[in-house]
Amino acid sequence: MLDPPQLGSLIMKKYKKPKVVRRYILEGLSLGDTQRVFTLMIADLIEFAYETGYELTFGDAYRDPRAFGRVGNNKPGVYGRARSTHKRRLAVDFNLFKEGSYLTQSADYLPLGIYWESLGGSWGGRFNDGNHFSIKYKGVR
Repeated sequence: MLDPPQLGSLIMKKYKKPKVVRRYILEGLSLGDTQRVFTLMIADLIEFAYETGYELTFGDAYRDPRAFGRVGNNKPGVYGRARSTHKRRLAVDFNLFKEGSYLTQSADYLPLGIYWESLGGSWGGRFNDGNHFSIKYKGVR
C-alpha cells in the first residue's frame, strides 16, 4: 500500500491540478499550536474539495464541554467519546456534495480522505466515519 504522501501525489495527478501537498509536522506542539496547524490543514482540505468538484458544509466541529462533558468524561445521553478530538477543537465532520447531490457514504469521501492523510491528518473513513477529519493529539485521533 502507498503511504499517504504518495497517495496524495496520485490524487493530484488524477485531477491534473498542480498543487504542492504540504505535510504538516504535528509532534511536540502545544494544544494551541496544534489547533492553529489543524485550522490551516482544514483550509487546505476545503480548497482541495472545491478544486476537485466537491462542495462542503460544516457538520459537527467543536463539542462544547457544557453540552458534551469535559475531555475524559461523557455526559449521560450525549453522543461522542470521552476523549473526542472534537472536544479539543481538532476535528471536524463535513457534509459532502457533488453536482447538487448530498453524498452520505464513507466511500464518497475517499479522495478527500486520502488527501487529508497526505497532509498528516487522520481520516475517519478508516473507521467507518468518512465525514470525520481530525489530527492525532496525545494518542487520540
